[in-house]
Amino acid sequence: MLVGWLMLLAFTGYQLLFNDASGQVPAAALQHQRELTRIVQQEFGLTGPVALHAAQIHQESIWQANVDSPVGAQGMAQFMPSTSRWLSKIYPDLGAPSPYSESWAMRAMARYNRWHWRQINARDDCQRWAMTLSAYNGGLGWLRRDQQLASDKGSDQLVWFDHVEAHSPRASWAFKENRHYVRRIIFDLQPGYRRAGWQGEVKCPYP
Repeated sequence: MLVGWLMLLAFTGYQLLFNDASGQVPAAALQHQRELTRIVQQEFGLTGPVALHAAQIHQESIWQANVDSPVGAQGMAQFMPSTSRWLSKIYPDLGAPSPYSESWAMRAMARYNRWHWRQINARDDCQRWAMTLSAYNGGLGWLRRDQQLASDKGSDQLVWFDHVEAHSPRASWAFKENRHYVRRIIFDLQPGYRRAGWQGEVKCPYP
């Protein structure tokens, strides 16, 4: 329990340091808009959710390339070293792991999202993207456990909001962090990028 609370405190401090509360698009994002648009459209088609990916990078690092989290995640997309190595192994076209490279981080994030997207079934695109973000943040294995517990409790394991979202065997600090991650990206940060002209979005009615 003590270790969990220490990790929560470390994560909270990191969020305060590298995430602004306003949700405004930072100037650092603008230099990457064209490249991120190209990357996301390559992975998800011309209507791919560029604004969602931009919001995800904002949440992860606020577009800072050379940051490390208290638990060892690296770079703009905040990959753990083991995840970077795994991605480069299963997708050789990404090249050697380079988490501190802006270009590599954006390509790897979009590819990792696409990998999760293909593993996940859901009632609609909103629920599927919510689960994709949850898996990116906490791991696909934990998402599967959450879905199973939701089903055991009589909830719909194909619906994230108010169903899978409400059930988890995770530690309380991990549960709170994972659920905040999904909602902040979709509902708090993504709209700011859409207003700023970034293409594509995940449309979710607020539950």
